[in-house]
Amino acid sequence: MDADLTRSAQAGDVTALGTLLVRHQAGMRAVALSLLGHSPDVDDVLQDAALTALRRIGDVRDPSAVGAWLRMVVRNACRTRLRSMTYPLSVDELALVAPDLTPEQQLDHHALRDWIWHAMEQLPPQTRLAIMLRHFSTSVTSYQQIAAACGVPIGTVRSRLSLGRARLSEALLATADSAHGDARALVAASEQEARETLAAAERGEFSAVLDERWSPEVALLGGPEPIVGHDFLDRGMDSDLSAGVHQRVAHVVASRDIAIWEMDMLNPADDPEHCPPAVTWLMSLRDGRVQQLRLFHPASVSGLTAESVN
Repeated sequence: MDADLTRSAQAGDVTALGTLLVRHQAGMRAVALSLLGHSPDVDDVLQDAALTALRRIGDVRDPSAVGAWLRMVVRNACRTRLRSMTYPLSVDELALVAPDLTPEQQLDHHALRDWIWHAMEQLPPQTRLAIMLRHFSTSVTSYQQIAAACGVPIGTVRSRLSLGRARLSEALLATADSAHGDARALVAASEQEARETLAAAERGEFSAVLDERWSPEVALLGGPEPIVGHDFLDRGMDSDLSAGVHQRVAHVVASRDIAIWEMDMLNPADDPEHCPPAVTWLMSLRDGRVQQLRLFHPASVSGLTAESVN
């Protein structure tokens, strides 16, 4: 029974995967209780483990032993949680992901990708942004960086991640039988837009891109008050290019109304410290047009202080 369900789940049958998680829920909880005791962390660990299972079910080599594999996932999640109690900011909660692959590449390995992203869209934007940064970004992943990038306390980041994982687990079950859009196409379109934006800026046409694709009332967040409109953004890009600073797309994460563009900053040879080595564009969108932008330099950790992207 387990073997058939596992093979179906690996082929993209979301109902089969949900059935597996339900069938082995008691054993998974028993492992968590044995390592963590009767702690609120147990539910968080089980939610983490369920998300890891969703992303890694394709890695199960022996379908008949999926129960043992799920318990191993829980055991690793518990160990991660126990380590984080001593080193709270040094642990990646999805430690099973292969270090040489990005999270999105892991998702591309099986057909559950679109189901996961469809469920992600059901989360509130602020919660979704925290999940996207923590688990799908490549440079803004620590609690400190997320807090700085979003302009909120670390405790708020923790609560948003905890709420997000719980809500995501619920949303995954609620959307198991729904039709899902192509998440990879959404990310590809956003990445193409990022490349086109930089290319236009290099040609001196950044203002045209702003007029076409960004709201006239776009707000740049990060200071005491938002800076509204295109002029400041246009001048900032022109200033960087005039100084010989160029940007290169490194990684893109996108959902329906949030886009995260991670850029490498290429400084001129005669001024290698002009800008930090990287910048992340955090954008909220409405009807495909950018409404708010926050620029965050991961290397600085402190980033910009202002309200989070709504």
